[in-house]
Amino acid sequence: MLVKMKKLRLTSKARRPFRGSSRGFTLIEVVIAIALMGIIAVAILTALSAATMALIITDRRATAESLARTQMEYVKRIPPYDFDEPQWYEQNDVESPDHPGYFVSVSAEPLHNPDDGIQKITVTVTYNVVGAENKLIEKQFTLEDYKRNPET
Repeated sequence: MLVKMKKLRLTSKARRPFRGSSRGFTLIEVVIAIALMGIIAVAILTALSAATMALIITDRRATAESLARTQMEYVKRIPPYDFDEPQWYEQNDVESPDHPGYFVSVSAEPLHNPDDGIQKITVTVTYNVVGAENKLIEKQFTLEDYKRNPET
């Protein structure tokens, strides 16, 4: 079962690259290829850097939000002190022991005058993020809620 194969004859235009007249890449072709690879690499590294910075900023904000919600629940559970005082609970810029670099400020004050047992609670978490040109930018996350004195 031997099958005879025909010899395929190429035209002179198609045969030219296979004859050996092409000696490889020229220096200009190599320089252009390296330049294109460099441009693509810079674009990819820039995108990775921006994505990393966005991830860090998002993580810092999520930590601040979690800290604010935790502090809000704590303040809502403690008993009210004295409703005659305009701000019966206040905590100014205390650094979180579990999260260094995050400062928590809490205030609770009567909502109405005369006091009807409803307080407005404000929790503010201050933190820093690295912005453009590696400068620290101070950010704040504020959470507000209300608490009712069960005795009134």
